[in-house]
Amino acid sequence: MPCGLVLSAGGLFGAYQAGAWKALSQRFQPDLVAGVSAGALNGWAIAGGCTVDDLAAMWLDPATAATTRPCFPPPSWKGCIDPGALARFVGEFYGRFQPRIPFSAVMVEVPRLRLARVPHERMGPAHLMASCAVPSGYPPVRIEGKLYVDGGVLSILPVWAAVEMGATRVIAVNALPRLPSLALRAAARMVQVVGQRPAQVSEIEVVEIRPRVPLGTVRDALVWKAENLRRWIEQGEEDAAAAQV
Repeated sequence: MPCGLVLSAGGLFGAYQAGAWKALSQRFQPDLVAGVSAGALNGWAIAGGCTVDDLAAMWLDPATAATTRPCFPPPSWKGCIDPGALARFVGEFYGRFQPRIPFSAVMVEVPRLRLARVPHERMGPAHLMASCAVPSGYPPVRIEGKLYVDGGVLSILPVWAAVEMGATRVIAVNALPRLPSLALRAAARMVQVVGQRPAQVSEIEVVEIRPRVPLGTVRDALVWKAENLRRWIEQGEEDAAAAQV
C-alpha cells in the first residue's frame, strides 16, 4: 500500500509543515511526496532526505524574510514582490537536495487555469519557483513557452496528485485549511469551480493534520517574524504527534 505525504500551500505557514515533519519522520517514511507552493519546497527537501533540523533552520533563517517582502514601487506590474529573493530561496532548496523517492509539484498554467503536476524527473528550479508564484505577488514563470503560477490558486491541498502517483493512503499536512480572509475565500471558490482537476480520492484513506487553531492572518503569512515561525514549528510538531498515523 503506497503511502503518500501531501503538503499544502501556505506562504510562511510552511514552517508549520517543518514542525509536523519532525514528529511524522519518527513514525513513518512516505513512499512518495506531493506538494504545492511552500509545500512543494518542503516536499522537495523531504523527498531529498533533508534532516528535520535542517528543514526547520531554513525557515528560521532571517534571509527568508526577503522572499515575501513587498517592494515599493513594485518591480513589475505583474507582482509587488521582488522575485529575486524567492528565486535564491528556491535555488537553495533545489541545489541542496535531489529527491530519492517520487516527488511531484503542482502549479497552474495561466491564463487557461489548468492544474499541472510535474514529477521531479522533469523539474528544474523554475518549476519550484512557479509552484510558489502567488499571483499579484510574483510574476508568472515561463516554462517551455507557457506561463505558470502557484498551484495553490486551484488546489491548496493536492491529495489528487498523490493519487495520480499511485498512493492508496495519504498523510496530508494542511497549513492553510481555511484562508485567513473573506475576500480570499470568495476568490478561491470562484477560480476553483473553473479550474478544478478531477480526481478519485474518495476510496483512499486520508489522514489530515491541520492546525488546532488558525496560524494567523494574511499579514502573518507574509511578514517573517522569528517568534511566529518558532511557534508554528512547535505547533506543527505537537499536532502531528497527536495524529493517528
